[in-house]
Amino acid sequence: MPKQLSYPVIYEMFSRFRDNCAEPLGELDHTNAFTLIVAVALSAQATDKGVNKATADLFPIADTPEKMLALGEERLIGHIKTIGLYRNKAKNVIKLSRKLIDEYGGQVPTSRAAMESLPGVGRKTANVVLNMWHKHPAQAVDTHIFRFGNRSGMAVGKDVVAVERAIEDHIPAEFALHAHHWMILHGRYVCKARKPECGTCLVRDLCGFEEKTG
Repeated sequence: MPKQLSYPVIYEMFSRFRDNCAEPLGELDHTNAFTLIVAVALSAQATDKGVNKATADLFPIADTPEKMLALGEERLIGHIKTIGLYRNKAKNVIKLSRKLIDEYGGQVPTSRAAMESLPGVGRKTANVVLNMWHKHPAQAVDTHIFRFGNRSGMAVGKDVVAVERAIEDHIPAEFALHAHHWMILHGRYVCKARKPECGTCLVRDLCGFEEKTG
């Protein structure tokens, strides 16, 4: 595992990411905070593309907790059965919707702790909603970010919480809002798990990975 990169190197990395794409966007389709939190919860062990395909017909008819409850678990399963773990996810979405109505007036709460109390919602999901919807510089560490952070030396840590803290500690504040999107997109499309495309990498010369390809 590479050593943690220095501040000047990390600053240069993110400067290049920003020059290449000033405002990176998440790839999960959504229309409000509720559809976003549902989409992120559904994306566990699934691709964003697969989730978007499943929710294309779901969200137009169930974009609030009330509408989701009216739809019901079995009809929800019919929409998401192409997604991994769909039965368990359907149960959680229905329970999540009920809890939002009963305890939060049908609105997605704005605190991480409150979101994590919802069925099927973990720290990563809560951080995605905080970042994408509420524009907080929360860092949602998934497998792509964990891999890129450790492989490059950008944010080194033995688990996702440690990597999240490394991002918060080492990445300059001016890049914090978009940091997780730059990292996830880079990990998904360039710094791939089996065969990283180092030959096309914007930060190849700054990266601490010793087994570069291309």
